[in-house]
Amino acid sequence: MSRYTLFFNPMSRALIASWAFAEAGVTPELAMVEWDNKPDALLAANPMGKLPTIIHHADFGDRVVSEASAICHYLAEMEAPELLPTPEEKADYFRWLFFAAGPVESAVTNKAMGWEPQDARQEMTSGFGSFERVVGALESWFETHDFVCGDRFTMADVYVGSQVDWGIRFGTMPARDSLSAYQARLRGRPAYQATLGDLPG
Repeated sequence: MSRYTLFFNPMSRALIASWAFAEAGVTPELAMVEWDNKPDALLAANPMGKLPTIIHHADFGDRVVSEASAICHYLAEMEAPELLPTPEEKADYFRWLFFAAGPVESAVTNKAMGWEPQDARQEMTSGFGSFERVVGALESWFETHDFVCGDRFTMADVYVGSQVDWGIRFGTMPARDSLSAYQARLRGRPAYQATLGDLPG
């Protein structure tokens, strides 16, 4: 049995976890999930039934990890220390990993569903400010950095890169020059090609 189970549907954020596993050089056992018939094992592991959810079948017992950003970092911690940040890189690594999981996710989702802050008070309350400010922050960073931590790929790039790649691919994020260039660098990675290379767009 694999050391990991990945609850998976190809039309979900579980693709992010799949890419992270490939970067870590680990092949999980896939537990396929149908949206209208979620397996009991998934609901036992994650009562929300969200994907991705993984189970690490560790020597110290089974451990559940959910949330794509957490899964990415957990896999680096457990399986691929070379994809963790150095002490000098930690500030950038965690800053942008959590920025993508919080403000980017919120800004893109809210805009796609037809809501954006209408004034300064709503921008303060929403936590992400505005869609344009969020995209502008990413755009500015990748104008002067090849990857999240500078010139070196880390596991943070799987999550941040997935947000950028998915956004440009499906039109929920503008294909600005620095973001498109970042997307192209990620798409050249063998692990990306093995897991996301066949997606349309």
